[in-house]
Amino acid sequence: MTLLSVRDLSVSIRGAPILNAVSLEVATGEIVALTGESGSGKSMTGLSVMGLLPEGAEAAGRIELGGQDMLALPERDLCAMRGNDVGMIFQEPMTALNPLMTIGDQVAEVVRVHGGGRAEARARAVETLGRVGLDPVAVPASRYPHELSGGQRQRVVIAIAVVLRPRLLIADEPTTALDVTTQARILDLLKGLVAEFGMGAILITHDLAVVAEVADRVAVMKAGKIVETGDVPAIFTGMRHDYTKALLAASSHRVALPPVTADAPLLEVRDVVKEYGLPRPTAFAAPRTFRAVDRVSLTVRAGERVGLVGESGCGKSTLTRAILGLETIQDGTITLGGRPVVAGGRVDPAIRRRMQVVFQDPYGSFDPRHRVARLVAEPFHLVRPQPDRRARRRAVEAVLTDVGLRPQDADRYIHQFSGGQRQRIAIARALITGPDLIVFDEAVSALDVSVQAQILDLLADLSGRKGMAWLFISHDLSVVRKVTDRILVMKDGRIVEEGETGRVMGAPSHGYTRALLAAAPTLPRTCREV
Repeated sequence: MTLLSVRDLSVSIRGAPILNAVSLEVATGEIVALTGESGSGKSMTGLSVMGLLPEGAEAAGRIELGGQDMLALPERDLCAMRGNDVGMIFQEPMTALNPLMTIGDQVAEVVRVHGGGRAEARARAVETLGRVGLDPVAVPASRYPHELSGGQRQRVVIAIAVVLRPRLLIADEPTTALDVTTQARILDLLKGLVAEFGMGAILITHDLAVVAEVADRVAVMKAGKIVETGDVPAIFTGMRHDYTKALLAASSHRVALPPVTADAPLLEVRDVVKEYGLPRPTAFAAPRTFRAVDRVSLTVRAGERVGLVGESGCGKSTLTRAILGLETIQDGTITLGGRPVVAGGRVDPAIRRRMQVVFQDPYGSFDPRHRVARLVAEPFHLVRPQPDRRARRRAVEAVLTDVGLRPQDADRYIHQFSGGQRQRIAIARALITGPDLIVFDEAVSALDVSVQAQILDLLADLSGRKGMAWLFISHDLSVVRKVTDRILVMKDGRIVEEGETGRVMGAPSHGYTRALLAAAPTLPRTCREV
């Protein structure tokens, strides 16, 4: 039975067309995926169904949910339907949750807004949090969002969306920043909720492997239009539109890495230990510690590309901060080119110049008040002697050209670029001092497949031309497979397996590695061969 019917939906914002004659149907108990590149209109379609269009937007067409035209309803009626008839899981759980309210109160608030009493709301909140996998003993409803992991916060957002058992659920990139095992649990949870509650669901994602794993039908969007739609098996084995073929080709894209010719060690980590103090359970109890990194050793050769993978909380980020000299360690040594990264309690600027980092969120790592020329030139404070203004400008323009941008882009602001362009600028900033090693911290996880393929090709090209090494931290095993020569697998603060990428991915020896590979969604084999 048809639950949602979208007919010829067109949306413009201050005269600029965003959606163009979008038509879509969702049946009860069905999961329909919306996929496409960033800016294709996926999220705007979901927001249109919720009646959450931004200021200045104008919509035409019909959006019928259970026979009611959502576009014709006044705001009061839409408020009554949101949460009750249609719920939405937003992409970033930390910004979707109120940091000043407990998770129980945030779930209960939905019930109370729709007329439930305090006791009923509290009981339903606790029951729903348990239903989405948050054990009330291990994760009580009195916790605050900052006390939870990323996967736990995503479960709270799901609980808020489904506490009133709406007929339609919209999930906007619900697993983008999650590691593979947490992602698998969240996807299994969503499938289970749809089946148990008899809901229809729209899954918005740029990850085609997730589409193949979860969805019943898929609609491919480009430039505000649906260019192809159909059952998932039919689309993945017999795609007709060139854009769909391009997306699938980008998803299975292989990167041509140049060979590693050097044998000399560049980065050496030996028996590193990092511990954090824990609160005393009682006033007179002995001090407690948590060992986040436990006797870790690794080596990255000059020009070598090494991947570091593992679940959230395994110690990857702590180890990365220690390597960059941003965390003090209790034991062990970290050297770059034979010199300690930290000496006398501080990082030598000459070492810092040789080791740069590219963060996951390029927009959040830039000051939006400054132009690109200043942002890219920031690491020059590490260079001695300091280059003059003209030399800085020439270096900025050269490195922007290296990453596929124009020299004149130096005069623009960061908000004027797309996500992929921002990541190129972040790479340019890391390259400006001519480093020997770059640490990539989830640098492509938020990018759609076509932009991701471009960035990975760019990295391979830069590696060949500049001979740089990198340490690539990611939860996306398919990306790590493409851009690394060796892989390190981390669990509970230790390296449990390491080896050549092909060997570890093809024949893992440790059970934890096998579990990670089993949890990762994959494209159908027939699709990978297209």
